[in-house]
Amino acid sequence: MQGPPPIIDLIKNFNLVDEKTATKEVAPEKPKEIRLICKGCNENENVTLAFFQDRGIKDRNALATIMGNIKQESGFVPNICEGGWRTHYSGCGRGYGLIQWTSANRYYGLGDFAKKYEGNPSTLHTQLRYLTNEVQWQRIETRMKTPGKSIDRYMNYAYSWIGWGIHGARTHYAREYANRMITVEI
Repeated sequence: MQGPPPIIDLIKNFNLVDEKTATKEVAPEKPKEIRLICKGCNENENVTLAFFQDRGIKDRNALATIMGNIKQESGFVPNICEGGWRTHYSGCGRGYGLIQWTSANRYYGLGDFAKKYEGNPSTLHTQLRYLTNEVQWQRIETRMKTPGKSIDRYMNYAYSWIGWGIHGARTHYAREYANRMITVEI
């Protein structure tokens, strides 16, 4: 039968303040984090939403604008080629992925980025990483991190990022996303 643990083992868990007082270090409780999730969104949409929040974009309208643009461009299907067919990166040529990288430098940039970082250019994760490494994104990222703007204002910033030919329903989609996002504490 074992007795109580040796006193030295008990003392190791405490800090001696003086001869009569000891304190035990307790890890501080991790503060709760406020996040937005998208009610009724699919996995790619929620992964994308979390990705941009992890990059420091917290404003609902900014996030909704990003989401609305990606929905307009690809419907959050990373292996989609312009025209709607699904294929691997090498089977497309131009107009590929989440934001339909169309110009040669942006399309081939995706492939080069994937090769350099051992990613797959047809996956959501690699495309999100590439997107945020592009100079077009880097020019607007600080603006997207600035809270309190309207969707229309964020959409103006997004134009220099995406450079769309047809505006389409992207603003409509952004407004839908803003309404579907709910705040949670994690």
